[in-house]
Amino acid sequence: MKVAIIGGGAAGFFAGIHAAYQEGTQVTIFEKSSQLLAKVKVSGGGRCNVTHACFQASALSKHYPRGEKFLKKAFGHFMTKDTIKFFEDRGVELKTEEDGRMFPTTDDSQTIINCLMAEAKKLGVMIRHKYEVTKLTPQEGGGYQLQFKAGEEAYFDRVIITTGGSPKITGLQWLKNLGLAVESPVPSLFTFNMPGDPIRGLMGLSVPQARVKVIGSKLAAEGPLLITHWGMSGPAVLRLSAWGARELSDRQYHFQVAVSWVTDRKEEELRTYIQQVKQEMGNRKVVNKNPFQLPSRLWNHLLEKIELDAEARWNDLSKKSLNRLINTLLADEYEVKGKTTFKEEFVTCGGVSLQEINVKRMESKQLPGLFFAGEVLDIDGITGGFNFQAAWTTGYLAGTAAGAFNEE
Repeated sequence: MKVAIIGGGAAGFFAGIHAAYQEGTQVTIFEKSSQLLAKVKVSGGGRCNVTHACFQASALSKHYPRGEKFLKKAFGHFMTKDTIKFFEDRGVELKTEEDGRMFPTTDDSQTIINCLMAEAKKLGVMIRHKYEVTKLTPQEGGGYQLQFKAGEEAYFDRVIITTGGSPKITGLQWLKNLGLAVESPVPSLFTFNMPGDPIRGLMGLSVPQARVKVIGSKLAAEGPLLITHWGMSGPAVLRLSAWGARELSDRQYHFQVAVSWVTDRKEEELRTYIQQVKQEMGNRKVVNKNPFQLPSRLWNHLLEKIELDAEARWNDLSKKSLNRLINTLLADEYEVKGKTTFKEEFVTCGGVSLQEINVKRMESKQLPGLFFAGEVLDIDGITGGFNFQAAWTTGYLAGTAAGAFNEE
């Protein structure tokens, strides 16, 4: 039996490998570019964030803004522990960092690439570079005819589509032409642009814990926050962008955010604490004594923002100044106008509707023999190894089912 994999990324290789484990199955991976496993190469700063140390399906699935219920079922068949075992059985040890992200102990994404390439080669998986599929035609007796951009055609008994996310709906038109329901793609995991805001002068500064909320919305997220030369980034912002992907797209990426720089205290607790600080350090300059363990450059920026005299001492603070300080610490407002996405690690919200897919097999409900895996599906996770875990899981299920001769 001949199985075609369309797309040479993480999901494509994992699907191809697991299809090839089935006896008598001949697998070919078609990649439209000259590069294989491109996202694996650049992810995690070139270290490859393979998965996340979360070992319960229900807990793991909560990290996916799109696909939570679907993946909860899929994770029942293949999840984190299975990913770890796959790589460790092939000589690739993984390590867990403090935030739960898992990387190869080599801290080199090439280790993961070499593992997948070696396994595919061992199994006789054929790889075709610069083969772009432009059309897929179901055949009356079963199977599919693939038409390539160069004009060639080839028949395969089963096809697994792992083409990844598309930034525009036009990139998914060939799937819509098959009658499949497709959710329009919009970017997920992007940073916030704040043109002209003085906060950008603090680029490179990071805060271990902050809360970012979109004003006039229920959207909010907590985590480390990074200030960049274009605005704000870091896990807190990226998580917020993922959960709010469609809503923020509808707002054309123009909205207000409120940043809480002090997430461990509510307003009344904060007032009490500041009164205590005033009593203990009344004669010390506010600018020299930061009682919140904030980076000094950020503390100075916030004091300038509320127009506090650089010579002011804690005892000198008026009730009005104290209120402004508290409001700024708890809900520091910024205007977002635009976004920045990283093309190499681009993640989309949207893709083939999960209503179309049999979750146990990753097979189309209306087109037998056509399977899907990875970000071409309407699945996306927050940053932290979750998108790769979804790729491994869906790739495993699609490959195992597509490569098997027996039908479910």
